[in-house]
Amino acid sequence: MNSKILRLNKAGTPIAWLNWQDTATLIVKEQVIWSLGDTVVRVRGGYNNNGERSELELPCIIACDGKVDNHQFSPALNNSLLFARDQQLCLYCGQEYPVSELSRDHVIPTSRGGKDAWTNCVTACRRCNNRKGDLSPEAANMQLLAVPFVPNRYEFFYLSNRDVLADQMEFLKTRFSANGSAFI
Repeated sequence: MNSKILRLNKAGTPIAWLNWQDTATLIVKEQVIWSLGDTVVRVRGGYNNNGERSELELPCIIACDGKVDNHQFSPALNNSLLFARDQQLCLYCGQEYPVSELSRDHVIPTSRGGKDAWTNCVTACRRCNNRKGDLSPEAANMQLLAVPFVPNRYEFFYLSNRDVLADQMEFLKTRFSANGSAFI
């Protein structure tokens, strides 16, 4: 099974993607306080003295008890998440490209004081990135097709898993920001 189980804290905030083994451990240790969604895996164990076989049903979303951390969330910027945020589209020419043909472009170039940050970085094809060079989009006479944004926690969890299940997507997408809703 390749699908991951979404782990939430008791407040319903995503905190991790789990494999089925870690999920089974949390269930057996009675650390899961509620769950959502369809069963994604049935784990069968051994037989008891009555000849009955143990079985665990693992849901696609679990919430565990524990401390709720309300600190500000800002995911680290990396090309994989950036390209996923921008749906592998060059935000200058609007064409979709394989990851191998994409690059990170700084809207305000770092040589001109621009930061290496979510709100200053976009996905660009190599051709457009080379054409823009060390200029602002305006100076290069190139229009930016979308405003770069920082993914919130829910968007980050969506972007960081290639195999999001329908129930997980339903849970996550209701909390996407207005800026992030364009990538669905």
